[in-house]
Amino acid sequence: LEFRRVLFRSAVRRQLKQQEKNRGVAVVSLVDQRADNLSETDDESVDVVISLQTAAKMIEKGLDWRKGIQEAARVLKPGGRLLSVEQTTLDGESYLEYVGNLGTVSNKNFNEGEKANIVEEAHPVFECIGYVDVDLVLVPHVASVFVKSEDAGLTSTERAKKEAQVEEERLAEISISAFERGIKKRRKRKKKKTNSAED
Repeated sequence: LEFRRVLFRSAVRRQLKQQEKNRGVAVVSLVDQRADNLSETDDESVDVVISLQTAAKMIEKGLDWRKGIQEAARVLKPGGRLLSVEQTTLDGESYLEYVGNLGTVSNKNFNEGEKANIVEEAHPVFECIGYVDVDLVLVPHVASVFVKSEDAGLTSTERAKKEAQVEEERLAEISISAFERGIKKRRKRKKKKTNSAED
């Protein structure tokens, strides 16, 4: 089995090099590293992470599948996709629940009179945009697609700024719509007056 994996990796490398030569650019790069330690991959540098029955293999090899999900969250760009087909439960834990509940924690300061309180807020890293149960022989699996939150990794201050900007843009849109409706009404009135004057 291990020999077949080495042959597969060699074949993939060969195909990627051939595509790079044909296109003149590397579309995909292959980095051979442990799934629970992607230290050679920069934060927020990957568009898609694909995990096909990886978690169970990680457990067999003594690797931490949860750490693998955390690493996927770290390397994915905001809006990047995690595509997976994994066992429904691993070590007695639901795969979907673990990924869906993975979060980042930020501190938020509240001033109450003279006393300052720091409250930790948890923000989900992933949002499940779809899943389906898959019957793979004896062990139930789930195929899922998660998207990394655009706000993952933002501090409370950055989140507040972003929310304020979204609200400002929403109010600007409402103002523009109201202005355009007013122009249309004035044109209708003017046209009505012109038609009345001609009659």
